[in-house]
Amino acid sequence: MNDAQSHDHDHELDESHEGMLPDSGIRDYAARFLALKDTLIRKGIITEVEIKQAVHELQRRTPTNGAKVVARAWVDQEYKERLLTDPASAIAELGFTLDHATTLVVVENTVARHNVIVCTLCSCYPTSLLGPPPDWYKSLAYRSRAVSEPRKIIEEFGLELQNDIQVRVHDSTADVRYLVLPLQPAGTEHLNEEDLAALVTRDSMIGVTTPLVPVT
Repeated sequence: MNDAQSHDHDHELDESHEGMLPDSGIRDYAARFLALKDTLIRKGIITEVEIKQAVHELQRRTPTNGAKVVARAWVDQEYKERLLTDPASAIAELGFTLDHATTLVVVENTVARHNVIVCTLCSCYPTSLLGPPPDWYKSLAYRSRAVSEPRKIIEEFGLELQNDIQVRVHDSTADVRYLVLPLQPAGTEHLNEEDLAALVTRDSMIGVTTPLVPVT
């Protein structure tokens, strides 16, 4: 839980390079995957149908899941209280579950406090709600600097906070995953739940940005 200190700009966080590998690297990873898949199927450890089912399940894991949870908390105060006190049960109400035997902790942004999520050891992350973690979240640059200079990090994502707002950093583990409940954008109280969910981004649920502001 540290405030930011000055540091040179780190281009390792540039999302324009997210997920990119040299063509030779991509071919190498693909060849390894296909060889492993064929071996597992041939030995009867897994079937083609089970692989397709697993891929389908992974494709269902997107940030829209978490956005639905946030939007419901914005429109339903009682649901919000359940989400903060018993997150697993609250997300189950919307049909979502956690991966493996992990605990979900939901941290609420307020006018006085802003929360940022990191996993300093690897990339622990609530994938069932946010989808696969982005490359920048897994990078050593983010994992180290989010702890030592969180204000600088979020400024590089385009978010500048007033100096009187406390920045709190939460370190995920294999047993505990975090989700940020962002502040609802001002002037959106009239929007319905679906429209509110469209404003919630993956990055705002990690804490490096805030939700989108609707165009008026």
